[in-house]
Amino acid sequence: MLLAKIQTAMGNYKTWLKETPYHPQLYKWESLQVFQANWKIDAADPVVMFDQCFHNSENRRLWQVDNWQPKRVMTEFWKTDPMTVRLMFDDLFNETRGVEGRIGRFVFGCDELLRDYRRAHIGSIENSHYHDDFRMISIYLAFQYPETYALYDFTIFQKALEYLGARDIPQQNDIARYYKVLKTLQTFLDKDPEIEKALQQHLQVRKHYLGKTMFTVEDFCVFIANNAQQA
Repeated sequence: MLLAKIQTAMGNYKTWLKETPYHPQLYKWESLQVFQANWKIDAADPVVMFDQCFHNSENRRLWQVDNWQPKRVMTEFWKTDPMTVRLMFDDLFNETRGVEGRIGRFVFGCDELLRDYRRAHIGSIENSHYHDDFRMISIYLAFQYPETYALYDFTIFQKALEYLGARDIPQQNDIARYYKVLKTLQTFLDKDPEIEKALQQHLQVRKHYLGKTMFTVEDFCVFIANNAQQA
C-alpha cells in the first residue's frame, strides 16, 4: 500500500467524520453493545439468548437482507442441535488457535448441520447456511473480540486495497489477509488520535459500544471504498 494514499485517505476521513451530521453506520456500534450485553454461551435457552444478541434500533442488514439470512438459519441450528453449535462457537472463540483454521472448521460445521437439517426436514427449501462468505463469521468474531477483529466484506476489502495501491489484489475471499491489513492500517490511525475522537463524537453513551475496537479501521475502509474518488 502507498503511504501517500493512506495519509490522504486519513485526512479526508477525518474531515468527513467532523463535518457529516450523522454517521450512517452507527448501528454497528449499537449491535456490538447489544451482543456484549447478551452473549452467554451457557444460557438455559440458547435460542432466546442468540436472538437477543442481534438487535439494534435501525436495521437488520448485518445479519439479514433479502437473499442472505445467516441469523435465521443459525437460529434453526440452535434449535435442532444446540450442543454442536455451542462446541462450534467455543472453538471459533478459542484465541489459542489460528483464526483461519477456526473459521474453516466453523464453515464445515455449518455444512454438516445444514445437511442434517435437510435430512430431518424433508422438503425444506433451505439450501445455504450463508456463512461461507465469512461475513457473518466475522460479525461473531468482531462482536466477541472487538479489539482484535472487525466486520468483513470482500468487495469493500478489494476496493480499499485498489485505492491504496496494494499489490496482488485478492480475487477471492482472504479474511486472514484482511485482518493483517486492518492491523497495519490501525497503526497509522493510531498516530492521529483526532480520528478516533471525531468518531467517538458520533456515538452515544449507553446506546453504543464506546470501548476500543477495530471498528474504526473497518469504517475507514468502508469510507475509502464508498468514496474512492474523493478518499
